[in-house]
Amino acid sequence: MNSNINELVDKIAALEKKLLDELDTQQEKFQYHLEGTRVKFEQEILEAHRKLKIAVLPWLFSSKVRSIISAPFIYAMIVPILFFDITITLYQHICFRLYGIRRVDRSKYIVVDRHQLAYLNGVEKLNCLYCGYGNGVVAYTREVIAHTEQYWCPIKHARRVVGSHRHYNKFADYGDAEHYHTQLIKLRDELK
Repeated sequence: MNSNINELVDKIAALEKKLLDELDTQQEKFQYHLEGTRVKFEQEILEAHRKLKIAVLPWLFSSKVRSIISAPFIYAMIVPILFFDITITLYQHICFRLYGIRRVDRSKYIVVDRHQLAYLNGVEKLNCLYCGYGNGVVAYTREVIAHTEQYWCPIKHARRVVGSHRHYNKFADYGDAEHYHTQLIKLRDELK
């Protein structure tokens, strides 16, 4: 990888750290802290949140018709998402063990905590559970497949890739036949 790319990757890592620092600042601003996977708000904040909650029936009556009509289609997607979650988990537990690849920690990608917010009603909490789980499964799947790609075919594409995963930048350059096999061994070793 050339030095310009290394420099950009380092800048991205620095920005990610800055983002995490900002998230810590946000915890102070909104007066909550984490106890394991539970979010704990200060009591006066929790009470203020409860006062802002809109009950389910008024919330439903204020919803647009298209939101209600689309709900069965949206929630039906839980079946393929759940299937995907189960099969990708089985895949990595079987194949990654065979190849000596460290497994992706599913719990780092599937985060469901927004349902703990006291200002959300039951339907809003269900929506947040659904979206947190669905997006988490997609992120988890992407990381599992990224590890697979790094093991089997860590070569950049000739064309620009929109939204590449975080491992992509270290892949061998397209057309760099001279260094490919040594880089393949190095990239596989990183996965152990």
